[in-house]
Amino acid sequence: MPTYTGIASNAFRHPLDLEAEQSLRNLPGFDLVARKFVEFLYERPQFVFHMGNSIQVGPRQYSTLYQMFRECVRDLDIYPEPSLFVSQYPISNAYALGQEQPSIVLNSGLLDLMDETELRSVIAHELGHIKCGHTTLTQMAIWAISTASLIGELTLGLGNVIGSGLVFAFYEWKRKAELSADRAALLVVDDINPVMSGMMKLAGGSSKYANECSLEEFIRQSERYQELDREELNQVYKFLLYNNLAQGVFLSHPFLVERIGHLRQWSTSEDYRQIRNGNYKRSAPEGAVEVEAKTPNNQVNDLRRQIEELQQEIDRIKKNKSN
Repeated sequence: MPTYTGIASNAFRHPLDLEAEQSLRNLPGFDLVARKFVEFLYERPQFVFHMGNSIQVGPRQYSTLYQMFRECVRDLDIYPEPSLFVSQYPISNAYALGQEQPSIVLNSGLLDLMDETELRSVIAHELGHIKCGHTTLTQMAIWAISTASLIGELTLGLGNVIGSGLVFAFYEWKRKAELSADRAALLVVDDINPVMSGMMKLAGGSSKYANECSLEEFIRQSERYQELDREELNQVYKFLLYNNLAQGVFLSHPFLVERIGHLRQWSTSEDYRQIRNGNYKRSAPEGAVEVEAKTPNNQVNDLRRQIEELQQEIDRIKKNKSN
């Protein structure tokens, strides 16, 4: 498996992800949320919940899974190492949360459905979310949406103008963020087939009838899905399905056949080839959501940065009091 030492998330982030994120950040109301508020009101309670109600993976707990996880962390050059939990839940799913104290949760149903390489791709996908800073943006957006909703109630609905735009922008970005995480999975696994077969199993996989599922057929299904766009009415239906107007819920992920289409296209691109050859953007101090590739030797610089941030916050509070 390749290891991408020092790789920056912008080396593989999907341009639609970056574009949608900027649109989200530009919306009125988004900056109502402070990162530290998110840490204390969302991130830490979730971590405590999983420490109390899930199995934390380690050298003597799901050791095979832990070894895969450690290798994925190494390959994407993420430091410090996030926590990994397995939660007892039959629906095959996984998710990442937190940024100051990041963690990944795998549902037990996922372990029973996928083989080891497919599981590796899922773990790398979730680590891709952490690497790209998606977890912070998700938490901030959820809090901003809740705040906008409360403002709407307190202002007899006037604040809903902000809230509705924020909700649409958030889900649009969240779907695009999945495309970047899929790229992280491909970089780590270095083989597109297990990444796609894992997606197929998420779409409708069965352990009992696994031998009757064909990845080739699912790829053809993905191609037929893209052909639906030839009719404008189908494009309208897709928009309605994604945006809470057909089934009553916003979809947080693109359809799996769409994700396969995007990933296949990137797997044959020059950008992908250059990254695999070691020609990629390295981490830099700037970047609002970059998870820097760090080593323990960076602790002094990290402490200095935290002190500077604290001083800036103190100066801001003093300024507000003087006003």
